[in-house]
Amino acid sequence: MKIIFTISEVEELVKTGGLADVGKALPLALKDAGHDVSIIMPYYQAIRHQFTLATACTQQTLFTQNKVYPFDIRQLKWNDIDVYFVDYPPYFDRGDLYSSTYQAYQDNGERFSFFCGAALMTMQSLALKPDIIHCHDWHTAMLPFLLKHDSSGEFTQTKSVFTIHNAAFQGVHQLDSIPFLQQHPAISAQVHGGYINMLQTGIEYADKITTVSPNYAQELLTNLGSHGLHDRLVTRHKDLSGILNGCDYTQWNPATDPHLPKNYSADDISGKQYCKQILQQQTGLPDKPHTPLIGMVCRLTEQKGFGYILPMLDELMEHNVQLVIVGTGDPSVCMDLDEYAHNHPHQFAFINGFSTEHAHWVEAGADFFLMPSQFEPCGLNQMYSLAYGTLPIVRAVGGLKDTVIDPKDDAQNATGFAFSLPSPEGLLTCIRRALLFYYEHPDRFKAMQQRAMHTRFTWQKAASEYSSLYQQMQPDE
Repeated sequence: MKIIFTISEVEELVKTGGLADVGKALPLALKDAGHDVSIIMPYYQAIRHQFTLATACTQQTLFTQNKVYPFDIRQLKWNDIDVYFVDYPPYFDRGDLYSSTYQAYQDNGERFSFFCGAALMTMQSLALKPDIIHCHDWHTAMLPFLLKHDSSGEFTQTKSVFTIHNAAFQGVHQLDSIPFLQQHPAISAQVHGGYINMLQTGIEYADKITTVSPNYAQELLTNLGSHGLHDRLVTRHKDLSGILNGCDYTQWNPATDPHLPKNYSADDISGKQYCKQILQQQTGLPDKPHTPLIGMVCRLTEQKGFGYILPMLDELMEHNVQLVIVGTGDPSVCMDLDEYAHNHPHQFAFINGFSTEHAHWVEAGADFFLMPSQFEPCGLNQMYSLAYGTLPIVRAVGGLKDTVIDPKDDAQNATGFAFSLPSPEGLLTCIRRALLFYYEHPDRFKAMQQRAMHTRFTWQKAASEYSSLYQQMQPDE
């Protein structure tokens, strides 16, 4: 099938988060499965500085009643995939993708609505005629709407898939701030109180809706887990499915990882102890080989569970345990973690920043990896942790529930520790279970590490599931 990805970021080209990982890995896996895959994305300043790209055709122009948008289409052959860039400097030739100094660009609704229209015109002008247009997150959510109302007749056989990567980010904007959509004859039905919710529009108009884990798909159908989208998603529940993201094991493999002081594998895990020693040295913690070390690498936000972590740190520090947290984000969380690190220098280290090296060192050097998220659509760090024999301690939500098996649920196949209660007490009880297991059952702990390291979540499996979904959408021969 001919599949076109419309997405706002792709790893190796430009990245701010996990969306870019999918933007790279899934198209490559689909191409390997035999599909004809192309990508359409904005021509950001960061890409302009990386590549000097020729235009794919003559300059195109989009018209609305209020505005004229002349734009170029640039082309790159990337990993044997055609990537087409919408080049409209007033909207995309900026220092950052979505925000400047933590403040979202005020015209993001206009920027990405225009991108959706320009992506559709790109397909028309290049005669791409896809079987499937696969849209990702709110940035491309208006494309199914525009596709359904397209009058060119060129996309009558084209179906749309809309993937929700994180339903907490919905692209809610005042229609007055979106000149590109203001005069669209069908837009009024999408406006409520002067605002348009782009994610809701994508849910309403896409032929199929997916999200990034089976359990998150189920959570989205509940009042508590739907981020306010419950009614819309329940209406479309027959078209909603959860397909688990994969993990790039070429980047996350302790046997070949170039960032590690010593490589190791499931067959010979001895090098992990040396990685722990180096992590302790690098973070200023005492060299204590038999003290369990818990690591955490994440954005310092409420979503990642700091409302559970901070209230129970005093009690956690009463145990013989070490904790390393690496990340940036909420200034108040940073201040609290700085204070704890100052007050407990022999047990707790906080690195206010992020680097690839730090992420890999923590994954390799820690005994446990902490992910007590409020919600987690899929999660990747728990997959990395399993590959490194670093047992995850997670809240049983979203993709964390799909990927980590607790001994209470299945002792023979356990790969980590999970709790459900959304509270500091629930987290602390789970950590205590993990520490007890570490101290009292060293042989079973090592067996669990090795079992975790053999666990695999591949993009090939994800691509196979998406292929089946695409096939369901094709007209009968």
